[in-house]
Amino acid sequence: MKAQPGAIVTKLSSPLYLGRAIRFVWMSAKGLTAANGFLLLMQGCLPMASLYLMKLTVDAVAAGVTSAGKANAFRQVLMFIALMGGTALASSLVRSIAGVVSEMQARVVTDHMCDALHAKSVEVDLSYYENPRFYDTLHRAQVEAPYRPTRIVNGLMQLGQNGVSLLAMIGLLWTLDWGVAAVMLLAVLPGLMVRIGFAGKLFRLQREQTATERRSAYFSRILTGAEYAMEVRLFGLAPFFMESFRDLRAKLRKDRLAIATRRSIAETAALGGVIVAVYGALAFIAYRAMQGAISLGDLVMYSQAFLRGQGFLQGVLGGLAALYEDNLFLSNMNEFLELNPTVVEPVHPRPIPSPIMNGIVLDRVRFRYPGCDRYVLEDVSIEIRPGETVALVGENGSGKTTLVKMLCRMYDPIAGAIRIDGIDLRECSTFDVRRGISVVLQDYARYNMSARENIRMGNIALPSDDPRIAASAADAGADAFLRTLPNGYDTILGKSFDQGEELSVGEWQKVALSRALLRDARILVLDEPTSSMDATSEEVLFGNFRRLAAGRIVVLITHRFSTVRMADRVFLLEGGRIVEQGTHEALVRSAGRYAHMFESQARHYR
Repeated sequence: MKAQPGAIVTKLSSPLYLGRAIRFVWMSAKGLTAANGFLLLMQGCLPMASLYLMKLTVDAVAAGVTSAGKANAFRQVLMFIALMGGTALASSLVRSIAGVVSEMQARVVTDHMCDALHAKSVEVDLSYYENPRFYDTLHRAQVEAPYRPTRIVNGLMQLGQNGVSLLAMIGLLWTLDWGVAAVMLLAVLPGLMVRIGFAGKLFRLQREQTATERRSAYFSRILTGAEYAMEVRLFGLAPFFMESFRDLRAKLRKDRLAIATRRSIAETAALGGVIVAVYGALAFIAYRAMQGAISLGDLVMYSQAFLRGQGFLQGVLGGLAALYEDNLFLSNMNEFLELNPTVVEPVHPRPIPSPIMNGIVLDRVRFRYPGCDRYVLEDVSIEIRPGETVALVGENGSGKTTLVKMLCRMYDPIAGAIRIDGIDLRECSTFDVRRGISVVLQDYARYNMSARENIRMGNIALPSDDPRIAASAADAGADAFLRTLPNGYDTILGKSFDQGEELSVGEWQKVALSRALLRDARILVLDEPTSSMDATSEEVLFGNFRRLAAGRIVVLITHRFSTVRMADRVFLLEGGRIVEQGTHEALVRSAGRYAHMFESQARHYR
């Protein structure tokens, strides 16, 4: 059963997870999986051949001791020994090949699982990223995904290999005495129950510790990441965060150690029964040989059969316990993969009008974030005409950026509607909606890639040598400084990789603006587009603005009234409502809230 949109549901286990893991591994690497299965089957059959050849060798030696033709007997012994050597060589070769195949399979499956996690991470909506439980779910999935599916399939194959060998050993021991086979089976059951019981406890502990694990990783990131490096040093924060990290890790260790200790004690107790059963069975086999009921070769064969069978049985039961444990932990990954988007795609999406003829209408839009009772937007109604530039102004938390997120269909309204040329955005696919909008976010991305690729991210359909990349940079005021970099547009930006060049905050903002301008979109959203620019750069952008905005709907979000003056109309938001609207000049003359805000900022420049 899939989770409802927006919900994060915790489920412990399901048999379907094993089937899903097997299908995933098979689809990821069919050839490697088939080869791995064949090799493991061979490894399961070879021990029986080796054991039987050992019996024949011992019996041949025993017969040769009393035989007159010792030369012929010795040649027979040499033949059996040679066959044993060939079997051992074959086992070693198969094991080596199986190791290589398993390694290749694990890497292929891990890469495919990472693809699945990346796809799901992009599919889920922004609302999930505002829910701490989502980060717990994501963290658990990232921990388990790289190896659990492969481990399950390899575990099943190993189970099959041990099972084949075990059946052979049980059949052999049954010819001696059915009680010996029964003792071997019963001796390992307590250990199996111990492992299964502690697998569940470890699984529950891991889920309880997820938030603590993430918090310790966060403190580690503060101590090691470039984002915090300067402030940590300026304020002498390193001892505080190091101590916080150590305290959390100590708590995690303490809880894990408690379970490990109890598990070790229980396994030791269970092992005592196994030891009694093993040596009791060996004593019985020796007694039968001394009575003359079995030959010396039989003594060796049955003894080895019991010891190996014990190992194979432990492998089978341990494999079952491991599968149970893997199935529990695989639920972490499936919990993440079964998350549903909150923004639902329409069954029959309508196309976005191009060109936009009548404009954008926000009709009594209301919205609150998931899990929050307070409405961020209340009955917001705005009409934006084609070719018009509007500015959204207001204090932090007034709802400006939320409006932009809804225009990009990152969220859908709780009530009301957003329409383009009369078409509700909920009737259009999110891909089409977002393809028609270009956005410069206040928290813009800084890609540690070449300057050219940084800009090309705005329209990756273009080839990397397209002249429009440099043209967009010129429009944003970035071309001049990008050409002075060591490798020009091919210079890696940021310091994460070799030969990277760091930019100033203002230069990064120009690169982000270049990226937005490159996108051939009819709607352009600029969130504080000049917040980090100097006065000269801002003036250059203002000079180009009318040309850049021609034929586009432009939405400006800003606190800077120099930027507001580029707008045809202004909307002032307070508490999620539009309290004033009009041109800049009209709002200043009205001597209302907007005029007061403008005057408060303007007096600093007089």
